[in-house]
Amino acid sequence: ASLEGRDTIVDVVKKVAQEVFIPLTVGGGIRKLEDIYSLLNVGCDKVSINSAAIDRPDFINEGAKRFGSQCIVVAIDAKRVSKDNWNIFVHGGRKDTGIDAIEWAKEVYERGAGELLVTSMDADGTKAGFDNELNRRIDEVVNIPIIASGGAGTMEHIRDAFTLGHADAALAASIFHFKEIDIMDLKHYLLSQNIPVRR
Repeated sequence: ASLEGRDTIVDVVKKVAQEVFIPLTVGGGIRKLEDIYSLLNVGCDKVSINSAAIDRPDFINEGAKRFGSQCIVVAIDAKRVSKDNWNIFVHGGRKDTGIDAIEWAKEVYERGAGELLVTSMDADGTKAGFDNELNRRIDEVVNIPIIASGGAGTMEHIRDAFTLGHADAALAASIFHFKEIDIMDLKHYLLSQNIPVRR
C-alpha cells in the first residue's frame, strides 16, 4: 500500500513534526516520489523504504536524485541463511527474497541511499545482542551511516553495536518502552566508554 488515501498518516506525521525537535524518519507504505514529497512537506527529515526498493530498485535512484541522498534510508531486513551469508527477507521475515544482504547493501549504497537501517531478523526481539558480524560486513562495502537494529537488551549490547559492529547508530525499542534501561543512564554509560552521543 502507498500513502495514497492515507491522509491520516500524513496528518499524524505533521503533528509529530510540530512537537519533536529531533530528526524525524518515517517509513511504511512509501512507494512513489509523491509519497516522499508528502512526508517531507509536513516536516519529516528522512524516509525509510524497504519493499518498494526491493520491488523497484530504481526508486532509490529517483528518490536520491529528486530529494537528495541524505533523506533516503533503505531498511534491510536480513536473516542468516548459512555460516557467512544473510539474505533479505520480506513480509515480517517470512519470505526469503534470495537476495544476498551484503550485495544488496552495496547496491543500494551505489544507487544513492544515504543511510541503512539494518535489522537482523535472527536477533530481533531476543534481547541477546545485535548481529555485529552482519553490520561489520555491511560496513566493509558501504560508506554511509548504518543503524543497527534487532537484539538490544543491555547497555553493553548497544556499546558493542558501535565497537564490534561498526554501526553509526543503534535502534532499541522495548528496553525503553518497558523502562528496562533509562536513556540518560545509557548516554552516560556510552560516554564512559568513549562513544560520542547526542546530549
